[in-house]
Amino acid sequence: MKRIAVGIFRSFFLLALALPAFAQTDKLGVGDAVRVTVHQQPDLTTDARINERGVIAVPLIGEVKVAGLSQAEAAAAIGDSFKKGQYLKNPQVTVAITTVRSRQVSVLGAVARPGRYPLDDTSSQLADVIAAAGGISAAGGDTVMVMRDGKEERVPLLGKGYALKGGETINVERAPVFYIHGEVARSGAYRIEPNMTVMQAIAAGGGVTPRGSDRRLKLRRVGTDGKLVEKDASLKDTVKADDVIFVREALF
Repeated sequence: MKRIAVGIFRSFFLLALALPAFAQTDKLGVGDAVRVTVHQQPDLTTDARINERGVIAVPLIGEVKVAGLSQAEAAAAIGDSFKKGQYLKNPQVTVAITTVRSRQVSVLGAVARPGRYPLDDTSSQLADVIAAAGGISAAGGDTVMVMRDGKEERVPLLGKGYALKGGETINVERAPVFYIHGEVARSGAYRIEPNMTVMQAIAAGGGVTPRGSDRRLKLRRVGTDGKLVEKDASLKDTVKADDVIFVREALF
Protein backbone atom coordinates (compact mmCIF):
# COMPACT_ATOMS: atom_id res chain seq x y z
CA MET A 1 0.00 0.00 0.00
CA LYS A 2 2.87 2.33 0.82
CA ARG A 3 4.39 1.79 -2.65
CA ILE A 4 1.03 2.47 -4.29
CA ALA A 5 0.63 5.69 -2.32
CA VAL A 6 4.12 6.83 -3.25
CA GLY A 7 3.42 6.03 -6.90
CA ILE A 8 0.19 8.02 -6.89
CA PHE A 9 1.93 10.97 -5.24
CA ARG A 10 4.75 10.80 -7.78
CA SER A 11 2.27 10.77 -10.69
CA PHE A 12 0.48 13.86 -9.42
CA PHE A 13 3.81 15.57 -8.75
CA LEU A 14 5.02 14.96 -12.31
CA LEU A 15 1.69 16.15 -13.70
CA ALA A 16 2.02 19.35 -11.70
CA LEU A 17 5.49 19.93 -13.12
CA ALA A 18 4.32 19.35 -16.69
CA LEU A 19 1.50 21.92 -16.46
CA PRO A 20 1.85 25.70 -16.39
CA ALA A 21 1.17 27.24 -12.98
CA PHE A 22 -2.59 26.99 -12.51
CA ALA A 23 -3.97 27.65 -9.03
CA GLN A 24 -7.28 26.34 -7.75
CA THR A 25 -8.65 29.87 -7.92
CA ASP A 26 -7.67 30.41 -11.56
CA LYS A 27 -10.52 30.38 -14.02
CA LEU A 28 -11.07 27.64 -16.58
CA GLY A 29 -11.26 28.69 -20.21
CA VAL A 30 -12.10 27.50 -23.70
CA GLY A 31 -9.64 24.86 -24.86
CA ASP A 32 -8.66 23.67 -21.39
CA ALA A 33 -8.86 19.91 -20.80
CA VAL A 34 -10.21 18.72 -17.45
CA ARG A 35 -10.83 15.45 -15.60
CA VAL A 36 -14.09 15.16 -13.67
CA THR A 37 -14.09 12.60 -10.87
CA VAL A 38 -17.07 11.60 -8.71
CA HIS A 39 -16.20 9.89 -5.43
CA GLN A 40 -17.12 6.18 -5.42
CA GLN A 41 -18.58 6.52 -8.93
CA PRO A 42 -15.75 5.41 -11.27
CA ASP A 43 -18.15 5.06 -14.21
CA LEU A 44 -18.73 8.81 -14.08
CA THR A 45 -15.06 9.76 -14.41
CA THR A 46 -14.79 11.98 -17.47
CA ASP A 47 -11.98 13.55 -19.47
CA ALA A 48 -13.28 16.47 -21.51
CA ARG A 49 -12.15 19.60 -23.29
CA ILE A 50 -14.04 22.86 -22.80
CA ASN A 51 -15.56 23.73 -26.16
CA GLU A 52 -16.07 27.13 -27.77
CA ARG A 53 -19.36 27.54 -25.88
CA GLY A 54 -17.54 27.06 -22.58
CA VAL A 55 -19.20 23.75 -21.72
CA ILE A 56 -18.20 20.13 -21.17
CA ALA A 57 -20.31 16.98 -21.51
CA VAL A 58 -20.72 14.93 -18.33
CA PRO A 59 -22.36 11.46 -18.19
CA LEU A 60 -26.04 11.46 -17.12
CA ILE A 61 -26.39 15.24 -16.78
CA GLY A 62 -25.20 16.35 -20.22
CA GLU A 63 -23.59 19.73 -20.82
CA VAL A 64 -22.39 21.93 -17.97
CA LYS A 65 -20.90 25.38 -18.45
CA VAL A 66 -17.58 25.64 -16.66
CA ALA A 67 -15.67 28.35 -18.54
CA GLY A 68 -15.05 31.29 -16.23
CA LEU A 69 -15.27 29.11 -13.11
CA SER A 70 -12.48 27.92 -10.87
CA GLN A 71 -11.94 24.18 -10.57
CA ALA A 72 -13.78 24.14 -7.22
CA GLU A 73 -16.69 26.18 -8.64
CA ALA A 74 -16.91 23.87 -11.65
CA ALA A 75 -17.01 20.84 -9.33
CA ALA A 76 -19.81 22.45 -7.32
CA ALA A 77 -21.81 23.22 -10.49
CA ILE A 78 -21.49 19.62 -11.70
CA GLY A 79 -22.46 18.31 -8.25
CA ASP A 80 -25.57 20.52 -8.22
CA SER A 81 -26.57 19.14 -11.63
CA PHE A 82 -26.29 15.57 -10.32
CA LYS A 83 -28.51 16.48 -7.36
CA LYS A 84 -31.07 18.42 -9.42
CA GLY A 85 -31.36 15.50 -11.82
CA GLN A 86 -31.80 13.18 -8.81
CA TYR A 87 -28.95 10.97 -9.97
CA LEU A 88 -26.91 11.33 -6.77
CA LYS A 89 -27.96 12.54 -3.32
CA ASN A 90 -24.67 13.92 -2.09
CA PRO A 91 -22.12 13.80 -4.91
CA GLN A 92 -18.48 14.58 -4.10
CA VAL A 93 -17.09 15.95 -7.33
CA THR A 94 -13.57 17.10 -8.14
CA VAL A 95 -12.43 18.88 -11.29
CA ALA A 96 -8.73 18.85 -12.16
CA ILE A 97 -7.21 20.58 -15.15
CA THR A 98 -5.01 18.29 -17.27
CA THR A 99 -4.08 20.57 -20.18
CA VAL A 100 -3.99 24.35 -20.11
CA ARG A 101 -4.77 26.05 -23.39
CA SER A 102 -6.85 29.05 -22.35
CA ARG A 103 -3.81 30.51 -20.59
CA GLN A 104 -1.46 30.08 -23.50
CA VAL A 105 -0.52 32.46 -26.29
CA SER A 106 0.80 31.78 -29.78
CA VAL A 107 4.03 33.49 -30.82
CA LEU A 108 4.68 33.78 -34.56
CA GLY A 109 6.96 35.65 -36.91
CA ALA A 110 10.55 36.75 -36.40
CA VAL A 111 11.43 34.94 -33.17
CA ALA A 112 13.92 32.17 -32.53
CA ARG A 113 11.32 29.56 -31.47
CA PRO A 114 7.75 30.20 -32.68
CA GLY A 115 5.08 28.22 -30.83
CA ARG A 116 2.62 28.22 -27.93
CA TYR A 117 3.71 29.51 -24.53
CA PRO A 118 1.94 29.43 -21.13
CA LEU A 119 1.08 32.48 -19.08
CA ASP A 120 1.32 32.69 -15.33
CA ASP A 121 1.64 35.37 -12.66
CA THR A 122 5.34 35.88 -13.42
CA SER A 123 5.33 35.60 -17.21
CA SER A 124 2.25 37.34 -18.56
CA GLN A 125 4.11 40.35 -19.93
CA LEU A 126 4.81 40.60 -23.66
CA ALA A 127 8.55 40.94 -23.05
CA ASP A 128 8.58 37.77 -20.92
CA VAL A 129 6.84 35.72 -23.60
CA ILE A 130 9.13 37.04 -26.34
CA ALA A 131 12.11 36.06 -24.17
CA ALA A 132 10.66 32.57 -23.66
CA ALA A 133 10.42 32.24 -27.44
CA GLY A 134 14.16 32.84 -27.72
CA GLY A 135 14.00 36.54 -28.41
CA ILE A 136 13.59 38.45 -31.65
CA SER A 137 15.64 37.24 -34.60
CA ALA A 138 18.01 39.49 -36.54
CA ALA A 139 15.25 40.13 -39.08
CA GLY A 140 12.72 41.18 -36.46
CA GLY A 141 11.36 44.68 -36.04
CA ASP A 142 10.58 46.85 -33.03
CA THR A 143 6.82 46.29 -33.02
CA VAL A 144 4.53 43.29 -32.79
CA MET A 145 0.94 42.69 -33.79
CA VAL A 146 -1.24 41.32 -30.99
CA MET A 147 -4.51 39.68 -31.99
CA ARG A 148 -6.83 40.53 -29.09
CA ASP A 149 -10.57 39.90 -29.09
CA GLY A 150 -10.56 39.53 -32.86
CA LYS A 151 -8.78 42.86 -33.44
CA GLU A 152 -5.17 43.56 -34.34
CA GLU A 153 -3.25 45.88 -32.05
CA ARG A 154 0.23 47.17 -32.87
CA VAL A 155 2.43 47.21 -29.78
CA PRO A 156 5.96 48.69 -29.52
CA LEU A 157 8.47 46.44 -27.80
CA LEU A 158 10.18 49.36 -26.11
CA GLY A 159 8.45 51.29 -23.37
CA LYS A 160 6.06 50.27 -20.62
CA GLY A 161 4.95 46.69 -20.06
CA TYR A 162 2.11 45.08 -21.95
CA ALA A 163 0.12 42.35 -20.20
CA LEU A 164 -1.14 39.47 -22.34
CA LYS A 165 -4.29 37.39 -22.02
CA GLY A 166 -4.78 33.73 -22.77
CA GLY A 167 -5.69 32.81 -26.33
CA GLU A 168 -4.00 35.80 -27.93
CA THR A 169 -1.65 35.60 -30.91
CA ILE A 170 1.58 37.59 -31.04
CA ASN A 171 3.17 38.14 -34.44
CA VAL A 172 6.64 39.69 -34.38
CA GLU A 173 6.89 41.60 -37.64
CA ARG A 174 10.00 41.71 -39.76
CA ALA A 175 11.94 44.94 -39.68
CA PRO A 176 11.52 47.29 -42.64
CA VAL A 177 14.42 47.06 -45.10
CA PHE A 178 15.96 48.99 -47.96
CA TYR A 179 17.90 47.68 -50.95
CA ILE A 180 21.21 48.94 -52.25
CA HIS A 181 22.88 47.97 -55.52
CA GLY A 182 25.51 49.13 -57.95
CA GLU A 183 28.99 50.27 -57.00
CA VAL A 184 28.92 49.30 -53.32
CA ALA A 185 30.97 46.65 -51.56
CA ARG A 186 27.98 44.53 -50.47
CA SER A 187 24.78 44.82 -52.46
CA GLY A 188 21.61 43.51 -50.85
CA ALA A 189 18.81 44.20 -48.39
CA TYR A 190 19.51 45.91 -45.06
CA ARG A 191 17.48 46.84 -42.02
CA ILE A 192 16.40 50.46 -41.75
CA GLU A 193 17.44 52.23 -38.58
CA PRO A 194 15.49 55.24 -37.24
CA ASN A 195 16.11 58.43 -39.26
CA MET A 196 18.57 56.62 -41.52
CA THR A 197 20.13 58.66 -44.30
CA VAL A 198 21.40 57.59 -47.70
CA MET A 199 24.96 58.10 -46.43
CA GLN A 200 24.32 55.63 -43.60
CA ALA A 201 22.67 53.22 -46.02
CA ILE A 202 25.78 53.25 -48.23
CA ALA A 203 27.92 52.62 -45.14
CA ALA A 204 25.75 49.62 -44.26
CA GLY A 205 26.50 48.25 -47.73
CA GLY A 206 30.23 48.49 -47.12
CA GLY A 207 30.77 51.86 -48.77
CA VAL A 208 31.28 52.95 -52.35
CA THR A 209 33.72 50.96 -54.49
CA PRO A 210 36.69 52.70 -56.17
CA ARG A 211 34.70 52.75 -59.39
CA GLY A 212 31.61 54.32 -57.83
CA SER A 213 30.60 57.86 -56.93
CA ASP A 214 28.54 59.04 -53.97
CA ARG A 215 27.47 61.98 -56.14
CA ARG A 216 25.76 59.77 -58.72
CA LEU A 217 22.98 58.18 -56.69
CA LYS A 218 19.53 57.08 -57.81
CA LEU A 219 16.64 56.31 -55.47
CA ARG A 220 13.57 54.33 -56.46
CA ARG A 221 10.53 54.55 -54.21
CA VAL A 222 6.88 53.59 -54.41
CA GLY A 223 4.77 56.74 -54.31
CA THR A 224 1.48 57.33 -52.53
CA ASP A 225 -0.34 56.33 -55.72
CA GLY A 226 1.42 52.98 -55.78
CA LYS A 227 3.60 53.84 -58.76
CA LEU A 228 7.38 53.51 -58.77
CA VAL A 229 9.20 56.84 -58.79
CA GLU A 230 12.90 57.25 -59.57
CA LYS A 231 14.86 60.36 -58.67
CA ASP A 232 18.38 61.58 -57.99
CA ALA A 233 19.35 61.18 -54.36
CA SER A 234 21.69 63.03 -52.03
CA LEU A 235 23.60 61.67 -49.08
CA LYS A 236 21.33 63.54 -46.65
CA ASP A 237 18.04 62.10 -47.94
CA THR A 238 16.09 59.98 -45.47
CA VAL A 239 15.65 56.31 -46.35
CA LYS A 240 12.20 54.75 -46.21
CA ALA A 241 11.01 51.15 -46.19
CA ASP A 242 11.49 49.31 -49.50
CA ASP A 243 13.60 52.09 -51.02
CA VAL A 244 16.07 50.97 -53.68
CA ILE A 245 19.33 52.91 -53.79
CA PHE A 246 21.57 52.58 -56.84
CA VAL A 247 25.16 53.80 -56.76
CA ARG A 248 26.41 54.52 -60.29
CA GLU A 249 29.91 54.55 -61.67
CA ALA A 250 31.96 57.72 -61.55
CA LEU A 251 32.15 59.65 -64.80
CA PHE A 252 35.93 59.68 -64.78
